[in-house]
Amino acid sequence: MKWLQIHITVDQEHVDFTETLLLSLGAVSVTLDDAEDQALLEPLPGETPLWNKVIVTGIYQEDEQDPIDVAKLEAFLSAQLPNAPMRHEQLEDQVWERAWMDYYDPIQISEKFWIVPEWLEAPDADAVNIKLDPGLAFGTGNHASTFLCLQWLGQTDLKDKTVIDFGCGSGILAVAALLLGAKKVYATDIDPQAVLATKQNAELNGVLDRLYVGLPEEFDAEFKSKESQADVLVANILASPLMMLAPEFATLLKPEGEFALAGVIEEQVEDVSAVYRQYFDILQIEKREENWCRISGKRHA
Repeated sequence: MKWLQIHITVDQEHVDFTETLLLSLGAVSVTLDDAEDQALLEPLPGETPLWNKVIVTGIYQEDEQDPIDVAKLEAFLSAQLPNAPMRHEQLEDQVWERAWMDYYDPIQISEKFWIVPEWLEAPDADAVNIKLDPGLAFGTGNHASTFLCLQWLGQTDLKDKTVIDFGCGSGILAVAALLLGAKKVYATDIDPQAVLATKQNAELNGVLDRLYVGLPEEFDAEFKSKESQADVLVANILASPLMMLAPEFATLLKPEGEFALAGVIEEQVEDVSAVYRQYFDILQIEKREENWCRISGKRHA
């Protein structure tokens, strides 16, 4: 069996029409991709941001006995979407459920610290290797903000410390903290899928017994019943919720407890820092590619 892919580049306002058009013409699936390398922040709940220019791709199943007339199909699409760049390609059949795995490689955070997709061998068996199933939750180590947090954890003394991972996504930071010596990690996320992914990745790495993960209200009840305050807090979310959460983070963290914030772009650093200086000493601002930044420091003594 063969497959036909048709790629159409359209402005944001034409995405819904293009998607509906392709599906009405028999596409078995439609995907959306960035056409101009435009960065998008991780969305807030209920938001579905799109790029200004979008590549809409329809996939069609081809019967060898009755092949698709590609020229006729493209002519019809061009009539509905004049001036929209369009191209097509033929794909051989493959195990699609596994094909996405080809896009992941081990990621080196530092000399002895790696993120390794669970189906691959660790490049350095003696290093701290986090086995990861990316799943559906945010956080693989590829994103600059996640990398910055992992880098900070690798440079921080976590031995026998209690750590909070606020906005845990895939659980990559929680698992990293435990593998790097943390005594206990309390993780939370507003997405039930993230809670599930964090549990699965903790189990994959043999650290589930030292992890608690739950939705925010569950986290509040569990943490307050077991701990007074944490030694370390890491939050890889977005600038707006980070600023709103500053007073809460100050109550969760011990005096002189260490923290790292990410999910902040360069233009937002000063606004976020100004809010946090009310409760914390800002010790370092680190920048990575695409203007993503990490803010770290200690809670006021």
